[in-house]
Amino acid sequence: MRLAGPLRVVVIVLTAGLTWILASLLLGTESGFGFARLQRLLASPENPPTAEPRPRWFKCGLPQPCPEHHLAFRLVSGAANVVGPKICLEDQMLMSSVKNNVGRGLNIALVNGVNGELIDAKAFDMWAGDVNELLKFLRPLHEGTLVFVASFDDPATKMNEEARGLFGALGSRAAADLAFRDSWVFAGAKGVQDKSPFEQHMKNSKSSNKYEGWPEALELAGCVPQRTPEGQ
Repeated sequence: MRLAGPLRVVVIVLTAGLTWILASLLLGTESGFGFARLQRLLASPENPPTAEPRPRWFKCGLPQPCPEHHLAFRLVSGAANVVGPKICLEDQMLMSSVKNNVGRGLNIALVNGVNGELIDAKAFDMWAGDVNELLKFLRPLHEGTLVFVASFDDPATKMNEEARGLFGALGSRAAADLAFRDSWVFAGAKGVQDKSPFEQHMKNSKSSNKYEGWPEALELAGCVPQRTPEGQ
């Protein structure tokens, strides 16, 4: 009878040890992992663990909203001669392969600078096309018209001095030097006084091309100010 006390202690210790081993196997060998898992097992269905907040994106995938009286845009040039370009404005895809309105050369969307409405969108083949079609498209632009450009494959073989000059008048710096298979994205406007801040240009170079015969695709996004209606 005198052994009853010590035996009871041994039984308690063994039971506690076996319980700890079993808990470790079920919940994980590391105490931190096991504790976290235990918390999840014991969590009330009415109070599930808080999920990590997802990044919030705004119009055309911008990380921040545009200021008032500005239009959100995103331009993506074509990748080599395989993946077509994209032109997005105010969360509306103006030109893309999905819309089936892009092509080799220069893809251009004309937008009303006051209300942001699409005026026209066309692709101009600058390898085997007629540059006069591009000139007819750009010559009659009205003051304040926004012009969004994304290249695909070859944007420059058929370019002449007048075409380069028209893009320069819209605010482009790169148009004067645009060459065979360069990548180019640009947002400008008819009647701008300075060069546009919205432009990227990457030269076609064997030493730096991402693809065998083409540089990498370019992506440009931002907020372009709307034009104030005349008389206001």
